[in-house]
Amino acid sequence: METSKSRLCVALDVPTSEEALSLASVLQGHVGVAKIGLELFTAEGPSVVKAVRELGLDIFLDLKFNDIPNTVRGAVAQVAELGCRMMTVHALGGRKMMAAASQAVASAGTHPMILAVTLLTSLDEMAASEELCLKLPVREMVVHLAREARDAGLDGVVCSPQEISVVRQACGPEFKIVTPGIRPRCGEQNDQARTMTPRDAILAGADYLVVGRPITSSSNPAAAADQIAAEMR
Repeated sequence: METSKSRLCVALDVPTSEEALSLASVLQGHVGVAKIGLELFTAEGPSVVKAVRELGLDIFLDLKFNDIPNTVRGAVAQVAELGCRMMTVHALGGRKMMAAASQAVASAGTHPMILAVTLLTSLDEMAASEELCLKLPVREMVVHLAREARDAGLDGVVCSPQEISVVRQACGPEFKIVTPGIRPRCGEQNDQARTMTPRDAILAGADYLVVGRPITSSSNPAAAADQIAAEMR
């Protein structure tokens, strides 16, 4: 049975493996999953995934693949070999691309949870409309992309906390919802536009929460993670 700590993902958004491993060591037993994104993976490559795994943390490899289906199929097959628990593709890549990602893990020895990133949490309603020319409101667009991901065979989505409840209603109880943009009570928003507290995100129906700077920039990252886990409970 999963606990609040096992459902808490820390974003290791740092440039070196030394910093990542230092944080991961401190956070052992306080979080269940380490998210490795573009900055760290570009700098250090697959070796940092293996090193963090060896510390006992599951890996959420957040590279947001968005390319033609055959290219994404090959990339996802490579990620499957790393033994990650979760990984991401962009829902805006389309149903064929997402289906190719699903097919890649179906034939692999391991099966990471494939999540479709809907709309980045840094986008607000105005940016989505004016910069991306989206005709639908953000909530409706996220639900549409979530349904496309489900129908393509993916395991779930990454969406902002403000869309959790509508995605859950649209896609059912088994569809996984992973939520960044989490800010503890009295926390700063930073560059996230659509945020929510850990407690409210869990009550809305999120399966996993992704938290970065409120933990990693804290003077006591383990205590900060424990506080967030307590709010989740």
